[in-house]
Amino acid sequence: MNHKSTPERHENKRFEDGSYHDHIQLLHSGEAYFDRLKKVIENAQKEIHLQTYIFENDETGNSVATCLKKAAERKVKIYVLLDAYGSAALPDSFVQDLIQHGILIRFFSPLFSLNNFYLGRRMHHKIVVADGKTALIGGINIADKYRGTPELEPWLDYAVQLDCPAAGDLQKLCSDYFFKKGSSKKIKPVFHSAGSGTLIGIIQNDWLKRKTEVCDAYTNAILQAKKEIVLLGSYFLPGRRMSKALKKASKRGIKITVILAGVSDVPLVHRATEHLYSTFIGQGIEVYEWNKSVLHGKAAVVDNQWATIGSFNLNSLSCYGSIEMNVGIYSTDFAEALRSDFNKVILECRKVTKINLKKRASILNRLEDWFSYQMIRTTMLFLTFLPHLKVLKKYRL
Repeated sequence: MNHKSTPERHENKRFEDGSYHDHIQLLHSGEAYFDRLKKVIENAQKEIHLQTYIFENDETGNSVATCLKKAAERKVKIYVLLDAYGSAALPDSFVQDLIQHGILIRFFSPLFSLNNFYLGRRMHHKIVVADGKTALIGGINIADKYRGTPELEPWLDYAVQLDCPAAGDLQKLCSDYFFKKGSSKKIKPVFHSAGSGTLIGIIQNDWLKRKTEVCDAYTNAILQAKKEIVLLGSYFLPGRRMSKALKKASKRGIKITVILAGVSDVPLVHRATEHLYSTFIGQGIEVYEWNKSVLHGKAAVVDNQWATIGSFNLNSLSCYGSIEMNVGIYSTDFAEALRSDFNKVILECRKVTKINLKKRASILNRLEDWFSYQMIRTTMLFLTFLPHLKVLKKYRL
């Protein structure tokens, strides 16, 4: 993202339904998101980059694969980058079918390699870009659980559609990752104007390559907040730096709200987060639990001016281990729309209070929460920093 595009000026549109603004559209997990994803693929004319942590061989995955194959038949160049761990269950027959249709596919960081030992360093992106003009970026993987069924709610998650120069930046970044052209040089992200004071930019986190833009953006937004911070996050275990920033903001009288998973696909992480509830509430932070489905989203709004959505979780693994990609948006309209959406989510959440904490705070529960916290923190530290140790360097080819 070392190139700049000329900012384009357009008439500003309000978020009449909480979704639209010129070149930014707020999207939710569910059927509508995957309809949008397939439409982006169908409208592509030259080139598609798709990068995701999980691509499953289910109804949703097969429908997206069919769309990709049809695009390839139209002579659209297609590059698919999947994480070797997250998409490990994808059958060889599925992959070979894509390859036979002319789709270029690569798996990021195989688990077993003579040259690398990157167990904890995963490619966590959830991105599709078409022709460098339209992009979807967020936290939504390609699987049935994100689309939902008539019987089951989709996992709660968000994405953003970009129809602006930032989509071109995103395509360049995806191309660099696919063709292994990524530079270790830390480059300041470019924020493009979309009119009426709106700025949109792609921010990365890849600590090994000295890129900490998402972590820095969160920390700076929290430290500079003047009125309100709202965080929606799965696997919520903020590290020391983020915890200090939240504590300082709370002491300044900033209203802080966190929306967390009441139902998690990793129950041990949920128990570990529960261990922190008393600390959060003691600092004046309002805590809400979403229980209608698994909460998988990663999003934030600060002062109804800055917002971010992407793959970045507020924990040490995302800060220092995984490769993450978010969109950062400076826009009052978009921030207010996302804040309004958070309000709707909160109305369906259970508020965690000192009273209901005491009701479930038996000695056994507290011990289980403490043990879960220690275990998860230790595991995250192991997965985060072990890949970066050089002690095995002399044994590598």
